[in-house]
Amino acid sequence: MGAMFRSEEMALAQLFIQPESAYFAVSELGEVGCVQFRDLNKDVNLFQRKFVSEVRRCDEMERKLRFIESEVRKDCVTIPDVSELPKAPIPREIIDLEAHLEKTEGDIKELTENSVNLKSNFLELTELRHVLDKARQFFNEQDEANGYESAHKALIPDDHNASMRGHLGFVAGVINRERVPAFERMLWRVSRGNVFLKRAEIEKPLEDPQTGNEHHKTVFVAFFQGEQLKTRIKKVCSGFHASLYPCPNTQKERSEMLQGVKTRLEDLQMVLNQTEDHRQRVLVGVAKELQNWSVMVCKMKAIYHTLNSFNMDVSKKCLIGECWVASKDIPMVQKALADGSTASGSSIPSFLNVIHTNEMPPTYNKTNKFTRGFQNLIDVYGIASYRECNPALYTIITFPFLFAVMFGDSGHAVIMAAFGLWLIISEKKIAAQKGKSEIFNIFFGGRYIILLMGLFSFYTGLVYNDVFSKSLNIFGSSWYINPNTLEGNFSDDSDLSTEFELIPNHNYVGNPYFLGLDPAWQVATNKIIFLNSFKMKLSIVIAVVHMLFGVTVSTFNYIHFRKYHSLFLDFLPQILLLCFLFLWMVVMIFIKWIKYAATWDTVDITRGSFCAPSVLIYFINMMLFKETDQTNSNCDIYMFEAQTTVQTILIFGALICMPWMLLGNPIYIMCTRKSSKGGVVHVRSNGDVNQGLEMNEVAANGSDATAPNGSYHHEGEEEEEEPMSEIWVHQAIHTIEYVLSTISHTASYLRLWALSLAHAQLSEVLWEMVFRQGLQKEGYIGTVYIFIFFAVWALFTIAILVLMEGLSAFLHTLRLHWVEFMSKFYAGQGYAFEPFCFKNIMDEEEESAD
Repeated sequence: MGAMFRSEEMALAQLFIQPESAYFAVSELGEVGCVQFRDLNKDVNLFQRKFVSEVRRCDEMERKLRFIESEVRKDCVTIPDVSELPKAPIPREIIDLEAHLEKTEGDIKELTENSVNLKSNFLELTELRHVLDKARQFFNEQDEANGYESAHKALIPDDHNASMRGHLGFVAGVINRERVPAFERMLWRVSRGNVFLKRAEIEKPLEDPQTGNEHHKTVFVAFFQGEQLKTRIKKVCSGFHASLYPCPNTQKERSEMLQGVKTRLEDLQMVLNQTEDHRQRVLVGVAKELQNWSVMVCKMKAIYHTLNSFNMDVSKKCLIGECWVASKDIPMVQKALADGSTASGSSIPSFLNVIHTNEMPPTYNKTNKFTRGFQNLIDVYGIASYRECNPALYTIITFPFLFAVMFGDSGHAVIMAAFGLWLIISEKKIAAQKGKSEIFNIFFGGRYIILLMGLFSFYTGLVYNDVFSKSLNIFGSSWYINPNTLEGNFSDDSDLSTEFELIPNHNYVGNPYFLGLDPAWQVATNKIIFLNSFKMKLSIVIAVVHMLFGVTVSTFNYIHFRKYHSLFLDFLPQILLLCFLFLWMVVMIFIKWIKYAATWDTVDITRGSFCAPSVLIYFINMMLFKETDQTNSNCDIYMFEAQTTVQTILIFGALICMPWMLLGNPIYIMCTRKSSKGGVVHVRSNGDVNQGLEMNEVAANGSDATAPNGSYHHEGEEEEEEPMSEIWVHQAIHTIEYVLSTISHTASYLRLWALSLAHAQLSEVLWEMVFRQGLQKEGYIGTVYIFIFFAVWALFTIAILVLMEGLSAFLHTLRLHWVEFMSKFYAGQGYAFEPFCFKNIMDEEEESAD
């Protein structure tokens, strides 16, 4: 948990690697995943870098792998996941892998071409079979229509048949079914109505051998007279991509041809089955190795991309790279370099040299599966500046607590906590699944946040005594019904469902309920008035404590970056301003709760609950320098005698804090600049080869990489003195923003009060309007009503009160942390540490593929 308090200390290191061991060294660093390389060749074209040919080879292998994968998926072959990812192949294995991929691609292409040719032949024979079969039906129907039945065809002279059909020719073929209407219209136009078209649909769709898609087709026979018309019909068929097939004139020839086609189809079907079986066996064998090949090629390409960011020294015998690395991980990097040199068999070791720099290092916060979700909440707002206090550590507690204040219902909290617990228990099974929706991935990533929000909400639900809008009387109520305050006709036999107003000193026994609100408030007519006052004051107390804590955290930043003057010029006036104004309001709230508490034996009328003053009126009058008016002659105007004096001192103290914040920093900077007129130390540019000749000892803690006083600037920027005019303007803006934000931010915390009341009231309305209706029916029909109304109530509870209200409370809590809390100490002007890690690259590739 200590690593969450502040980002890791980073060092800028130079790597000196021999060319023959560079591939192995970078491969080891990719497996470790602890360095972020810098591109030292930004001015060099991508196509002019040293390892561009190797990157092209990797691209070509990726293209082959994509083709192989597409063929495997086309045949619905399952690609098994590998249990352990292979390492990047060594250079001599790359040639074998490339040759194997080329051979595999060639074999699959050959199998695909053979399969397509066989399917094309099968399709042509199938269409020819349908043409012959349909043509025979056409001619039989025509003969029957002319009075020549098939049973008496032998008795009809051949000369008579020839006279009937001798002058007509015909063309037979197959066309896509959706093109038939347009095809008929075109034939009618080109022939001027002199073509007789007969067509019949093929029942089963036929597969396209190229694409594998199925198409519905129609057999047609076009009768015509004359060769000129025949030529036109063939042109129309060609334009509509209709397939024409030969069809004999006599029935005997058609029958013989049909029998021959069927025989050829049977033989071709047998060959097709054998070809498909062989192709399936080949693809299944390829699928077992496909994942390993993809991982190796991806790692290899990443290595060469990284090597392209390295520089060569003057002698062209050494590769020089720069990387950011956590100071604690420097021994790990040195071990990876040694392992790379050993694997390559190089006699010259690679070594690491830490560089002094004023550039701002990347921010690296080490997280685990529990803290990663909270860290992501902070990083979405802005990456922390280097070594700045990390709000994620405090967010682990404050985020679910503020959420619970708005969502306080123990029943709804159990549902939320159960969902989060299920995600945690099943995290290995869920993480192994692919194709999950983006929304579910968000819930899964925040599973620990959901669990904590549910647990904290369960506690606040007990404090509010709210379980599905109902209260539990566990410890016995401290309120009773005072007959003296009721109407004269009240008796013990009166309706017990009647609601009564709870009045202190009239109905209160004097022993507080053990935990949370007394269940008697559930049936009190003044329940909303009481809860409204209680939750509003509670939100103010939480607001002031949370903001004071945020301002206090800024001291850790000032001390760490050695800005000790900011403790006096920034922190002190800010904390005093909050204390003089809003902490005083919290103090008045507690004084009111304690001094005007209702007890059974209260005899001092000036301290009764009916004399309790308005804290808000006190605060407004204090800000306006106005005396508070006395509303009741029997009550004291103020809570204590010296209240006016204390308030005057506090308001003048707050007024002094404003010029203190406005003038302090600029005057200090002016005095500092006048007293430190010295020479400017020039820092040599990073990546200078000569700089590495003077070796520096790598400190155990990497402190050499830390610039004094946190004076960092980004790469390529020159450190310049900011003009005093801009400093005055910035300080004025900062002062005005802080003073105004103390008011607006405090008011913003009232959303805790508003959303808590809204959630409770919406839950109560849902109970009264839905579930209660099912409880009012009696008899057997009442049982059915209970089931129906419970289902509706449960659905609305989960959809509206848990999901929608939970999302609303989550967003408001996020706003309170980003704006009201983190603005007190968090700059968020850094950039994330993105290490060269094969695992991260694999995950990104998988997400892009999905």
